[in-house]
Amino acid sequence: MSKILIADDDRSIAELISDALTDEGFETEIVSDGDEALRRVSGGTYSLILLDIMMPNTDGLEVCRRIRDSVSCPIIFVSAKNRTIDTLLGLGMGADDYIAKPFVLDELVARVKAHIRRDNRSGVQASSNVIRAGEIEIRKDTYEAYKNGERVALSTREFQLLQFLMENEGKVLSRDQIFNAVWGQGYGDVGTVAVNIKNLRNKIDIEGTYIKTVWGVGYRFSPPQS
Repeated sequence: MSKILIADDDRSIAELISDALTDEGFETEIVSDGDEALRRVSGGTYSLILLDIMMPNTDGLEVCRRIRDSVSCPIIFVSAKNRTIDTLLGLGMGADDYIAKPFVLDELVARVKAHIRRDNRSGVQASSNVIRAGEIEIRKDTYEAYKNGERVALSTREFQLLQFLMENEGKVLSRDQIFNAVWGQGYGDVGTVAVNIKNLRNKIDIEGTYIKTVWGVGYRFSPPQS
């Protein structure tokens, strides 16, 4: 059974989320402050973590920053802080999604289920040198990319960019996240992300079917639904 950690100092909201997820067959644990969330994560394994930002002791952003390197499960912020900059900060800390309060409970549950399904699929793909999404296929060992079975010539950096996007299918990735993962700190300017996204689209996604722009945040790789 998938186990989900809910970290929110508003007990009524946490229990509302917990009840809805339990009805869907998930096991849940509720904590009300950041320090307790850190203790739970260090001592347990979760399929997904829901984090509020404004929590006592250690806030959600700091919790996310400190656990991101040690946990691979999806992390979703559920917060009343709904400005664009808050979303950027959350994603920049390594979160996979950001849901603003007040939220539609059915949508939250749907996103949780989607992230867990996607994470399970990614775990299978990670053991393979081949990643497929719709008509696009990449081979990590040879740096080859194909669309509809035809090879597409990509530069090394374009291939690395496409690989990072595909390995994070469905996740909204900030420009900083992409830049740090593909180029690394100290290399040029984060503006190079937009340039290379444009080049990649021109070569393998001219219709804009796969690489989506999330305005004010970054990009998401989402294959068309069959």
